[in-house]
Amino acid sequence: MATSEKQVMVVGIDDYDHSTYALQWTLDHFFASGPNFLFKLLLVHAKPSPTSVVGLAGPGAADVLPIVDSDLRQIAARVIEKAKELCISKSVNDVMVEVVEGDARNVLCDAVERHHASMLVVGSHGYGTIKRAVLGSVSDYCAHHAHCTVMIVKKPKTKH
Repeated sequence: MATSEKQVMVVGIDDYDHSTYALQWTLDHFFASGPNFLFKLLLVHAKPSPTSVVGLAGPGAADVLPIVDSDLRQIAARVIEKAKELCISKSVNDVMVEVVEGDARNVLCDAVERHHASMLVVGSHGYGTIKRAVLGSVSDYCAHHAHCTVMIVKKPKTKH
């Protein structure tokens, strides 16, 4: 039975230039052909939990968490607004947006499952082997764990 429903493409967004570049590249290459797009676009931002950012314990920690949470919410709102503006500038107006608290690796893979996405797009910081091993790589994790096609968009290196 054939359906006319569009496939879902999830794009992971955060407040780094690599993420913005990945969204820009995706809009230019998948959404430039006019109003009849092949995919339905879902932008997903993983908002860290206040406790994961603060990492404090003891007296006074409870007083800091609401302030940190407020800051994280403001950052998420800025990230979403910037991404929506970019989409609108490319005449892509039908965009779904989710802000989910948690680690980006899990949030993105869960969004793929929840929405039955056929593609996940993530940016790449271009970390080397050591940094990737220490910091962890969202794109590497998603490439191995997401149950869909994963496209890792790398920002071109600038020539000096």
